[in-house]
Amino acid sequence: MSMKNISQAEVLVLKEQISYQEGQVVSKTLAQNSAVSITLFSFSKGEEISTHKSGGDSFVTCLDGVGRITIDGTEYLLHEGESIVMPAGHPHAVYGEEAFKMLLVVVF
Repeated sequence: MSMKNISQAEVLVLKEQISYQEGQVVSKTLAQNSAVSITLFSFSKGEEISTHKSGGDSFVTCLDGVGRITIDGTEYLLHEGESIVMPAGHPHAVYGEEAFKMLLVVVF
């Protein structure tokens, strides 16, 4: 597996690698195979990924703004630099409390 959609051998600021688009959730896949998925997301304020389950543990790091992560019905606010794991098989959702960017790493 190789990384895609991102410069290599260059110092990067991850939150600058994806843009906000009004009224949308934008995603940019950096790597994906049967063992791992790495994706950047940006959420316009008020946009969401509704409740769902994943087959892998989902590690989220907030890159910008404030996101609301709901796991098993419990809400967590995630601010820049903070991370949380959404365990495999547990219902979870992501909501842009403000405009919000995150790095998502799913380990299957």
